[in-house]
Amino acid sequence: MTSSVWRLGGWLLPHSVYVRLADRRRRRADALHYEREFGHMQRLAAPNAALRSRHEGARGFVLCNGPSVAQQNLRPLADEIVFSVSSGYLHPDYDRIKPRYHCVPQITYGRLTEQDVVGWFEEMHARIGNAELFLSATEEPLVRSHGLFAGRTIHYVFFYDSFDEMVSREIPDVAVSIPRVQSVAIMGLILALYMGMKNVYLLGTEHSEFITRTYKYAFEPTVMKGKDISTTPAGETVTSRYEDFHQLGRLWRHYRMMREIAEACGARIWNATAGGELDEFPRVRLEDITGP
Repeated sequence: MTSSVWRLGGWLLPHSVYVRLADRRRRRADALHYEREFGHMQRLAAPNAALRSRHEGARGFVLCNGPSVAQQNLRPLADEIVFSVSSGYLHPDYDRIKPRYHCVPQITYGRLTEQDVVGWFEEMHARIGNAELFLSATEEPLVRSHGLFAGRTIHYVFFYDSFDEMVSREIPDVAVSIPRVQSVAIMGLILALYMGMKNVYLLGTEHSEFITRTYKYAFEPTVMKGKDISTTPAGETVTSRYEDFHQLGRLWRHYRMMREIAEACGARIWNATAGGELDEFPRVRLEDITGP
């Protein structure tokens, strides 16, 4: 229906009929826009339905890269289901732990160029063993065009929604879309809960840089060194307190929402990080869980 005919209908049709047709027209236009802009990414995520409840009732560990991890004995994790993240393959004990999954959130380009990401992905592929990889669907064209991760199982995740707009406390459907994450730790939590895990432990999630004014890792970065736009090449943060507190408020809300989502599905999230500021989850000591 052309716009001129549609406007004429506003005069000729009963108001209630016109309102229903207008709503139907709007929803159809929204659906067409979504399909045109995002449909291919949602289709990339659809096979993730096979991951639902894969580890029903199990426990898992989301191993992040904060400096505290260097002070913990990670070797007992060799017998656990572990999600490593980003450049976490540089952990000294990575080859012994052999994480089953490796997570990379949506990538922000700035100092980070496409060629940087290609080099990073090539290093990642060489170092993560047989881990199944989770990538943002936005990276699929780059992976395809450069022939990256040959022979590896890749699960593409469609980051679309906003945590701040979520009302439901159901686990986000990884086979459709999940909220955009501010911390890769939250991506790992969503995946673990979607797979049916009932106890999920966080490691290396200090979030202390607003106090220390530095952003450090448990290892020395390689190809990603100096690529974070929020820090100097030496790892000193460049953001103001105003920016920090707004970002932290949003991040803490997202962690709280993950705690509520876990509770709603009968699961628990625990913080096994040695120190740090994250206080949304009960604290446990790693050695009390895994043994010395």
